[in-house]
Amino acid sequence: MKTVTVAFKSMLVVVLLSLCFTSCKKEKKAEAVEDVKTETTYNSTLEADAPCLSEANWFPHSQTPAPAEGKGSPFDVSETTNCIFHQWSWQKFLWVTKPENGLPLFLDQSKIIQVTSSMELVSQQTGANVVLTDIEQAGFADGILKTNPAYNPESNTEYTVHYSIHTSDIMMKAANEFKAGLASNKIPADNFETFPVGSLELKVSWVDVNAIPSNKRANYFTTTGAVINSDGTTYTNTTVALLGMHVVGVVENHPEFIWATFEHNDIAPNYDWVANEANTTTEKLLFSKGSTTGIDGITYTKGVGPKLADKAFDLFQFGVPVGTDGKPLTTSQSEPKNFNHIKEINKSVANNLKDVWVNYFYNGSIWLDTDEMTPQQQAALIVKLAKENKTGSAVVGAHARGSLNNSNVTMETFTQTFQSDISEIDVANLANCFSCHSGSSYSSNYSPIYLSHIFDSYIQTKNNNKTEEEIDVMKNAQQQKMATFLKSLK
Repeated sequence: MKTVTVAFKSMLVVVLLSLCFTSCKKEKKAEAVEDVKTETTYNSTLEADAPCLSEANWFPHSQTPAPAEGKGSPFDVSETTNCIFHQWSWQKFLWVTKPENGLPLFLDQSKIIQVTSSMELVSQQTGANVVLTDIEQAGFADGILKTNPAYNPESNTEYTVHYSIHTSDIMMKAANEFKAGLASNKIPADNFETFPVGSLELKVSWVDVNAIPSNKRANYFTTTGAVINSDGTTYTNTTVALLGMHVVGVVENHPEFIWATFEHNDIAPNYDWVANEANTTTEKLLFSKGSTTGIDGITYTKGVGPKLADKAFDLFQFGVPVGTDGKPLTTSQSEPKNFNHIKEINKSVANNLKDVWVNYFYNGSIWLDTDEMTPQQQAALIVKLAKENKTGSAVVGAHARGSLNNSNVTMETFTQTFQSDISEIDVANLANCFSCHSGSSYSSNYSPIYLSHIFDSYIQTKNNNKTEEEIDVMKNAQQQKMATFLKSLK
């Protein structure tokens, strides 16, 4: 990644922040915080006119290095550009999917660990490279996504989308330390702890390869998945195709994680806000050819199903909100420069990739503006925003940056908005990763470490003796509360 050139004064600030880092980390007491900025003005002066591109050393894909994330990285500066976040997102995706010993790195259990939604180790099954037990999406409706049967006329059958979760050893180690600290009261339930740089979560969506016509299967990454049977205890090894991936990681000065997402390019159309419809003339994996107007295709009723089957779409291309004139809405993020940077880096990567991953694209990422903040201030900001329900706020002056309606059509199909009608969607009530991953725990405590739902669930099971069913109730209540809050904003 290209580093950002800063003036001498800014360099001095970086040095001072670096010197204070250790002492700040030691003093993360809930009662001892520095003041944080309550709002921010987007500074676009550092956004270069040059396009946002991939780096030459990312290729060939078999040799993609891990991105620089800590001290001395592009994030170790007092002022950032959105391009470095897009570059990190793509490079991290390429790194976790780089082939090693015949498998992508993220499926190598010695490198990245598959876990449950409660951060428990998944017991791997003989003959399979991933274990698939989860089908419910995030969100209080517990949405279950099924494919468009017409996408593969050879079978003309709908298939259920499954999910797997993976995490880095760095994050697992930190989670266990936090768990012990919380259990012994050395760390209060309300705290300013943060996951260390290098912490990583992946969520991946998969489907039975038979959902895909045989002449298109080579365009998807496929592997053997152990899919749980209806008895809930046994598995059947099945060839599965990868549909999408969340890449979520901590870098220097960003304890809120960067939340990036990737999708296969033949899954669903984007909503056309000028024409007021989603439309395609060919069958897509989640969208039958034709058109639909409104949000019925991305609305799910618990116990019933989608309001309109086989019409799932991406609400906003690259998660960048636009109006009925097709122009970007006025938000906390500089547009259309951010949108153009995503488009540019997607094209740049596609021009250099030679393997199956060329069929996947980066659909945007979201993070917070923490420029010129100490680590203590960064943690305090996260807690402050969580308490105010403003972590994901996209209004002018808010801290959210990047794709302000960020989502993945295969994972947040039915939570791309919490409004009842497409006409009600505006800047004040946009939905994104931070709508639910805010820093508020299911127990109504506040800390940057509760941004991770799998960690929150881990604490609920290990320290609070909650069952999976009880956690689901707590999680759904929290998400229903946020949905109600966003619906109230106009």
